[in-house]
Amino acid sequence: MVYPQAGEKPHAVCIPYPAQGHINPMLKLAKLLHHKGFHITFVNTEHNHKRLLRSQGPHSLDGLPHFRFDMIPDGLPPSDADSTQDIPSLCASLSEHGLSAFRSLLLKLQDQSQDGVVPPVTRIVSDGLMTFTVDAAEELKIPEVVFWPPSACGLFGCTKYRRLVEDGFTPLKAKKVFAATYFGI
Repeated sequence: MVYPQAGEKPHAVCIPYPAQGHINPMLKLAKLLHHKGFHITFVNTEHNHKRLLRSQGPHSLDGLPHFRFDMIPDGLPPSDADSTQDIPSLCASLSEHGLSAFRSLLLKLQDQSQDGVVPPVTRIVSDGLMTFTVDAAEELKIPEVVFWPPSACGLFGCTKYRRLVEDGFTPLKAKKVFAATYFGI
C-alpha cells in the first residue's frame, strides 16, 4: 500500500461510470477532495473526454493545479461524437476491456510518480458500476472507496427491481400506468 510522504499530497483517482448522471456527482466529489488537499486524477472514457473538450473548448481541462483529467478507452468503435453511446454495448465492453485499460492507467500514473510528475496514487474512488476497478485496486494494493452517485431512491429501485418483475409491474404496460397514475389504482 502506498502512503503519502510527509508534506506530499494524497492522490485520488476518481472514475465515474461514463454517463452524465454519474460523471457530474463524481466530479463534485473530486472537487471537494481537491479542496481538502488531494491531488486528483479524474478519469473519463475517451468518448466522453473528447465530448467534453469539444463542448467546452480545447483548454477547458487546463488550469487547476493538482487536478488533472485522464482517459481510458471504452473498447467500443467510434460512434456519433455528440450522442450517448449504446448503454448495453458500453456495459459489455467495459466489463471486457475496463480492467486492462484501468490497470494500464494506474501503472502509467505509478511511473509518473517515480518521475516526480504526480504524487503516488494513494486511493481510488470509483463508481459502483465500474466493478473492474476493485480488481485493479486489489492487484496493485491501492485502497478503494466505491461511490454510488445515483439517488437513494434509485438505489432502492435497483434493489426492488426483481420483485417488480416477479409481480408483473415491469415492463410497464400503458393502460396500467395510466390507471395507476390518474386514478390511484
